Amino acid sequence: MSLPLPLKKKKEIIKKYGKSETDTGNCIVQISFFTFKINQISNHLKKNKKDFNSERSLRILVYKRKKLLKYLKKNNIKLFKTILKRIKTGKTGTVTV
Repeated sequence: MSLPLPLKKKKEIIKKYGKSETDTGNCIVQISFFTFKINQISNHLKKNKKDFNSERSLRILVYKRKKLLKYLKKNNIKLFKTILKRIKTGKTGTVTV
């Protein structure tokens, strides 16, 4: 149940976190994309508790985002702290973009 990002939301995220309009490969932009998708799937799973394929997709996205955050922390700690404040990771693991 990995839905593609709506084009409007994708452009909004790129504009907010990217260096240019075509900067989709930037680490922060990728983390933001994953965060948005994670929120979408989490909301879907609240309504559809037995959708195990979506649950698997959620785990994969969380793992990919975790890897990117680990990479960012290793290479640019200042940017890592900034992005954590922006996406507001809570104790429960909920994240907002």
